[in-house]
Amino acid sequence: MGPPGERDEDWFTGVYAAEYGHVVRYGQRRLADVDAAAELAQEVFVIAWRRRREVPDRCLPWLYGVARRLLANEWRARRAAPDLLPMTDAALLQKPGASGADVTVGVADLLATLATLSDLDQEILRLVGWEELTVSEAAQVLGCTRTTAAVRLHRARRRLDEAMSHRSGSPVRQPVLASSRKAM
Repeated sequence: MGPPGERDEDWFTGVYAAEYGHVVRYGQRRLADVDAAAELAQEVFVIAWRRRREVPDRCLPWLYGVARRLLANEWRARRAAPDLLPMTDAALLQKPGASGADVTVGVADLLATLATLSDLDQEILRLVGWEELTVSEAAQVLGCTRTTAAVRLHRARRRLDEAMSHRSGSPVRQPVLASSRKAM
């Protein structure tokens, strides 16, 4: 990608082409419609262009962090968000894949149980399980240390497993929302 001093339009075009779809999908999993997710992605890339000298080479976690802060600022400003769906409804718009939690438990059960967890638990599980970030990358998005993110992930997985056990009446045998990438 080149040093920060060489981050010109070609650099930006490459980052945009490689990461735009990921940022839109991040927004779709949190917003009610595709247009809102695309608008969020556009705002993220405006900030990325303005702050291009600060963008790390592995930029996707940084972009997710920007998107997360933009969403948080919007939600705080509006307090009542009529055009946003709860996590369970927004995620139902997505087509589940054939790996990870989708195979282990029913998607609807997982989403309903996930919605009972705190926002922070939901976010760390989404970042590692659905966005497929490493623990270090999730820490960057959340603005905490890798150790803190690892502890949050461990506790969130435990709480999700316990909630799934209570929901089904039996323990979940395989880890729920385990990432397909290494945790480092």
